[in-house]
Amino acid sequence: MIEIKGLCKSFEGRPILKDISTKFEKGKTNLIIGQSGSGKTVLLKSIVGLLDIDEGEILYNGEDVSHLSDKKRKSLRQDIGMVFQGGALFDSLTVEENVRFPLDMFTKKTDKEKVDRVKFCLDRVDIKGANDLYPAEISGGMRKRVAIARAIVLNPKYLFCDEPNSGLDPMTSILIDNLINQITQDLDITTIINTHDMNSVMEIGDNILFISHGEKWWEGNKNEILYTSNEKLNDFVFASPLYREMRTLKKQELKDEQS
Repeated sequence: MIEIKGLCKSFEGRPILKDISTKFEKGKTNLIIGQSGSGKTVLLKSIVGLLDIDEGEILYNGEDVSHLSDKKRKSLRQDIGMVFQGGALFDSLTVEENVRFPLDMFTKKTDKEKVDRVKFCLDRVDIKGANDLYPAEISGGMRKRVAIARAIVLNPKYLFCDEPNSGLDPMTSILIDNLINQITQDLDITTIINTHDMNSVMEIGDNILFISHGEKWWEGNKNEILYTSNEKLNDFVFASPLYREMRTLKKQELKDEQS
């Protein structure tokens, strides 16, 4: 579990995050949503440790990261997997070499152990027959799956995904959502996803944090969001007729399940 308490972050005196507190639970998909410029990317980077915070605490399983020794901080970094918005694969490396890269950098495994682990991770994301291909030779959806395979190759305790569905068609986005959700449950890890994809919110949002102008405005789950009276959240999530219709359908599905 990851917990943040009273997190504040400013750039050149301009507040970006204002006193945000929440918990991201283990074994669940935790989503951060908000408009462009709301501060969600800054929040994610702060939690990962890519940005220093001005005030507050970030606790990984109860330990404040600002108080960790260099040795523990290094160990924590190896417990973190990251899926970047564009995939961030190395163009000059093959699919297999991309997934193997963290193993070469951070472990002393034998060559056979590395080969076996890479194969396991590629199988886990349903990549077959593409080991020797380069990122430019595979589709956008496949690149995202390879990025997920690389993110889990060190068997992380925490998985961070920044707009994993960006640039993907709706069907591929659903596949990526389901894959991340299944991996989260199977590996029992803490997953945090930055997203603007409302289908992700409605389908895999075990915990949802909505921020606006750097402040926490709402938190709940994918069922509670159907019935929220928070006007700012409703204006953001259900602004289009498509998502209003989706909300109606989801409410009916939920009623049918409960009856």
